[in-house]
Amino acid sequence: MLEVITLSANYGDTPILKDVNLQAAPGEILAVIGPNGAGKTTLIRAISGTHPVQAGKIFINGQDLLLLSPQNKARLMAVVPQAHHLPEDFSVRETVLLGRTPYLNWLGSAGEKDHAIVQSALELTQLTQLANRRVGELSGGEQQLVLLARALAQDAPILLLDEPTTYLDLQHQSMLLNLVRKMAVEKRLAVLMVLHDLNLAGMFADRVVLLVRGTVYAAGLPGEVITAENLAEIYHIPISVIAHPEYGTPLVLPDGRNGVRP
Repeated sequence: MLEVITLSANYGDTPILKDVNLQAAPGEILAVIGPNGAGKTTLIRAISGTHPVQAGKIFINGQDLLLLSPQNKARLMAVVPQAHHLPEDFSVRETVLLGRTPYLNWLGSAGEKDHAIVQSALELTQLTQLANRRVGELSGGEQQLVLLARALAQDAPILLLDEPTTYLDLQHQSMLLNLVRKMAVEKRLAVLMVLHDLNLAGMFADRVVLLVRGTVYAAGLPGEVITAENLAEIYHIPISVIAHPEYGTPLVLPDGRNGVRP
């Protein structure tokens, strides 16, 4: 269980997050949506410990995250960041093996179990054929999958993803999000995922938080949060929301022509 309680964070003297409360339960995907500048990435960074917290508490399975050592944090929480900071000269396999760092012995050597977990992560993300390629030779989408594989190899109960579908084509977006859903259910992961694509949030999330100007504007089931009224108010354009014809999830249809018809 991930619990964020009245979390606040600043950039300098500028408040970015203000009294944010949210929970992600084991087996659940919680999607965070909102306009640019809402504080979504800062939220991921504050929870993961790469951005200072001004006030509030973060608990993982009842443990105060702000009091844990970096190694213990890494055993509880894996992060798929938005930006790519991957070692270009490492192979894909070597990079994914970095996810096992919190578990390595004092010599820093990986054992049979570590290599087996890495191999499983490569297979799940369909990277087996690229395992010996240098990361610097990969496309942006392939690197995004490497980041996910590294996080899966970390084998932590909490998974944070910041715009994980960036650079991915439709096929790989679907593959990645279905894999995250599968891992959430089968491994009882609590997943917090930032998404810009509202239709993906509606389709794959169990619950949704709409973040606006650093505060929670709405939270609940996708159909309760992703509404025409909420979105028109936040994005300032005419928006229609209908039920997906097959899944019943909210389907967002912005009026990009502002009412102009041929």
